[in-house]
Amino acid sequence: MDRRKFIRNSAFGYSGLVLGGLAFNPFNTLSRPTNLKITDIRGCTVASNYDYPIIKIYTNQDVYGLGEVRDAGFLGQALMLKPYLVGKDPLDIEGILRSIKSFTGHGRYGGGYSAIDIALMDIAGKVMGWPCYKLLGPKFRDKVPVYADTFGSEDKEAFARFMEVRLKQGYKHYKMDLRPWYLEGIEGAQAGGYPTEKGLEIWGSYVERIRDVIGYKVSLGADHFGPMNIQTGIRLGEFMSQSKYSLAYIEDVYPYSGFNSVNINKAITAGSPTPTLGFEDIFGFEGYRPFIEEGAIDIIHADMLTSGGLIETKKIADYARLFGIKTMMHCAGSPVGALAMVHCAASIQDFICLENHALEIPWWAELVDGIEKPIIQDGNIKVPEKPGLGLELNDEAVKKYLREPEYLYKAGYFEPTPEFDKPLHWQEAIDKKIIGRWANMGPWWHINDKGEYGYTTDKR
Repeated sequence: MDRRKFIRNSAFGYSGLVLGGLAFNPFNTLSRPTNLKITDIRGCTVASNYDYPIIKIYTNQDVYGLGEVRDAGFLGQALMLKPYLVGKDPLDIEGILRSIKSFTGHGRYGGGYSAIDIALMDIAGKVMGWPCYKLLGPKFRDKVPVYADTFGSEDKEAFARFMEVRLKQGYKHYKMDLRPWYLEGIEGAQAGGYPTEKGLEIWGSYVERIRDVIGYKVSLGADHFGPMNIQTGIRLGEFMSQSKYSLAYIEDVYPYSGFNSVNINKAITAGSPTPTLGFEDIFGFEGYRPFIEEGAIDIIHADMLTSGGLIETKKIADYARLFGIKTMMHCAGSPVGALAMVHCAASIQDFICLENHALEIPWWAELVDGIEKPIIQDGNIKVPEKPGLGLELNDEAVKKYLREPEYLYKAGYFEPTPEFDKPLHWQEAIDKKIIGRWANMGPWWHINDKGEYGYTTDKR
C-alpha cells in the first residue's frame, strides 16, 4: 500500500469510520443531541511546575469538552480560534481542524490546535457514550506505562535522593538530565562547546550513581545534553552504550529546528549504538514525516499538546510504525492533557511509555475528579472507560492554583471571551501577548536539593 493511500485510509485507525459517521448515524439519539453547535470557548491557567492552560468548548446542548494547551504556552493560542469554532458542529472534527491548521506552528504554537482537537474528541466521546480511545480504533493496552522525569542537580547525592523517591513510587521507566553546566569550570571537560572524553566520563559518573539507586532491571534515558555535532553525538551514543550505563535512549541530541537537521540526526542515529529519541516540539504529521522516512530518529517522542492532539498524534505514530519506529510521549501537563495522551497511547500499537513531569506536585491529581485515584499506580495509568476523556475538573482545586499574572491574557476561571468574537491577525495576537513562544514566567512549583516543596521565587 502506498503511503498516501495509507494516510487517507487510516488517518486515525478506525476513527475515520467512527467520526465520519457521527453526522448521520441514528443510533443512541439520546446521547447525540440534534443540531449540536459550538457556542463558546473559554479557559484558565493553572500555576504549576510548567503552567497548564486548560480550555472548555461549550455547546448549545449542555455538553462541553475539555482540552489543554501545551505546558508553559499561551491560553490565547486556543481562545483566538473562537471565530472558527462558534456555530460549527463539534462532531465535524476534521472539518474544524482543517479550518484552523494554518494557525499552528512548532513548539507552543501548536498548543491551540492540539487543545481544540482534545476538547472536540471529549465532546464526541460524551455524545457517543464512548471513551476517546474507542474513537481512534482498537485498544492495545489497558494500562499505559509512565516514565518518571527527574530534575537534575550538580549534586549527585541530591540527584540520587530524587531517584530514590521515584523508585519507591513503583516506576519502571526513568529519565535523567545531563546538563552542559555539570561540566563548566572543569578543566578539560569541554572543547569547542562539546564534551570531551573527560566530559563524557563526568556525565557517566552521574549515570552510574543513578544506576546504583535504580539498578538495571528498569529503563533509564537521558536528556538536555545541549546540541551536538555529528561526531560528538555519535561518541555520546557509543559512550552511553557501555553496560555500566545502559541508557535506553539519548534525547534531542541535535535540535529538530537546527540547520540541516534531518541529515544530521540521520547520521547520528545511524552511528549511535544507543537509540535516539525526539522531538517533543514538532507539530503535525508533515513535521515528523521527513525524520521518519529518512530514519533520522529511533523513537518518536511527541508531545500531544504540540503535535496536534489525539488524531494527528495517532496518525504520526501509525506512520512511524511502518518504518519500524516506536513511540513515546512527552508530557509536562495537567491530568487533562495526561489522560488525553493515555487515550491516544492506548490506540498506538508500538507504544513504549508516557512521561510524567509533575512528580513534585502533590496536588496534581486533585485537579480532576471522576477517575480512579491515585492516577498513577505502580508506574502505570489505567485507561479510562467513561465517555470522552473520562474526567471532570475539580473546580475548587483548580481555582486554588490559578495563575493570574498580567502578562497572561485572560486570567480568571473560564470567564466569557467576547474580545475573541472576531478574527485576530497573527501579528496582532503576538503584539498583544495573546500568543507567543513561551508564556510561563514563574514562580514555579519546585522541589529543591533539600527535598523541600513549594513555589520558587526565581522567574525562569
